[in-house]
Amino acid sequence: MANVSSSSGLEKRPKLRFPGFDEPWSIYKAEELFKNITDKNHPTETVLTIIQGKGTLPREQAGRNIHYDDASLANYKKVEQGDFIIHLRSFEGGLEMANEDGIVSPAYTILRCKKPHSSLFYEAYFHTDEFINHILSKSVEGIRDGRQISYEAFKWLGLPYCNVSEQEKIAQLFCTFSHRIEKQQQMVDALKKYKRGVTRRLFSYEKGCCKADVQMVSLSELFPFIRNGFVGTVTPYFTDEEHGVRYLQGTNIHTGKITNDTVYYVTEDFSAKHSKNILKRDDILVVQSGHVGECAVVGKEYEGANCHALIIMSNGGNCVSDYVAQYINSETGNKQIASITTGNTIQHILASAIAKLTVPIPSFEKQKEVAHLLLLFDNRIAKEERLLSKLETEKKELMRQLFI
Repeated sequence: MANVSSSSGLEKRPKLRFPGFDEPWSIYKAEELFKNITDKNHPTETVLTIIQGKGTLPREQAGRNIHYDDASLANYKKVEQGDFIIHLRSFEGGLEMANEDGIVSPAYTILRCKKPHSSLFYEAYFHTDEFINHILSKSVEGIRDGRQISYEAFKWLGLPYCNVSEQEKIAQLFCTFSHRIEKQQQMVDALKKYKRGVTRRLFSYEKGCCKADVQMVSLSELFPFIRNGFVGTVTPYFTDEEHGVRYLQGTNIHTGKITNDTVYYVTEDFSAKHSKNILKRDDILVVQSGHVGECAVVGKEYEGANCHALIIMSNGGNCVSDYVAQYINSETGNKQIASITTGNTIQHILASAIAKLTVPIPSFEKQKEVAHLLLLFDNRIAKEERLLSKLETEKKELMRQLFI
């Protein structure tokens, strides 16, 4: 949908409609629907901050250490509940709705709808991919990271308007999905928090003083073959699945799991040339750069794959790989990883450094018991995360069909 010069003659229909609504939607210039609010001189009002994706929040509740001069508050802009705010990250996250009355930084643009409407309808619309990626970002020239969108640019955009009753129906569905997603996110967060507590207790020990049946053992003793995956230019050796070998990178390794976020294959000749990096079952892969230290155990699915710029640890047979990976991914393990991490912009760890880290090793049976328990948590968390992702996808698809 491009910029429009007027609303006359511009009508469209969504793909999905509620029963009883069949009239077309009108397309208005944004300035025909929203006016620019510059009301100032309200220094005693609550100062609000913008939380991307969540609207406004009183600044003292935002958990941010933001300093401002009380003398400048007279220059802040007044917002009313239901107003919309163009903020510094709107080009990537859409417009935010004011959840309460207050004042906001004069750097923001405040929009108030001129026509009868449902604010929740436009809150949903201003967060759709269609609006952010196809209307806002492509219709306003010169948007760059950190640059605000002016009202002068915004006012020419073409925005939809329909019967208020239909707006309210869509808004109600949007709220229902949002509430369900919020509850599901809370479930995931609670499970992760509970697992952290259990893990902390299972791996708790005092430095230099372990239980009688637990010994501190270096990773080099447990994993005698620790090395780096191939580091260098690999793109000339990429091929398809039929003719290639699966090739894992840092983007595939996350805490406790290997994902297919990116899928690459390299030629068999390249993999054979770097045969020391061919993965075996129970190897542990550790992210070397970026989100350093996150690790996962190689299972049957990735046996025989090769890898790029990952630390590979091959089990010597004296420990349970799942147990060790759980320890490395724990808070205690994270602290050890942090102690060997270098770099500011891009963090990095060395295979030689990780080899010196120590792990509390109980009996083999105890390791299997601990690993099994924590893997049960991981499986439950993964199940709830899949449901969360499904809900988010369904919501996005519904919003795509309910809007034009």
